[in-house]
Amino acid sequence: MVKSLTSGAAALALCIAAAWAAAPEIRLTPAEMEALATHAAGAGTSGVAGIVTTVLAGDPGKPGPYTIRLSVPAHTRIAPHAHRDDRAAVVVSGTWYFGYGRTATDEAKKTLPRGSFYSEPAGLAHFAETKDEPVVVYITGFGPSDTVYVNPADDPRK
Repeated sequence: MVKSLTSGAAALALCIAAAWAAAPEIRLTPAEMEALATHAAGAGTSGVAGIVTTVLAGDPGKPGPYTIRLSVPAHTRIAPHAHRDDRAAVVVSGTWYFGYGRTATDEAKKTLPRGSFYSEPAGLAHFAETKDEPVVVYITGFGPSDTVYVNPADDPRK
């Protein structure tokens, strides 16, 4: 488990390091990250009620690298959607059930415990859910980002 967490964190760190080579120095403690947290749905977020999005670096709505933290409550489902930018993510805590496809099915989901790494390729529909525990995920991309639901009726922002 520690090796998995270390590998996932290392992969995310490499992505961030490459994207942030010319960016200002950033050091945030957990308390400082909490102070940045917002309940509002921003660019590149699902808009699902209860999910707290924290922009850690950059701005997902503008050109350039960004990193966000999603804090997802237990028993949350995010319907199939896609983003215009390529994204990489690490599950920091909890167990994330994540799948690719235009339809959310149990067969397409993979169980991603703490320390797991996954990608969200540009334009590829994906979906996720939590079960009995909350999940924290760090996502890095190169904006501008957006969120387009496969079925517009599933978009909770409308």
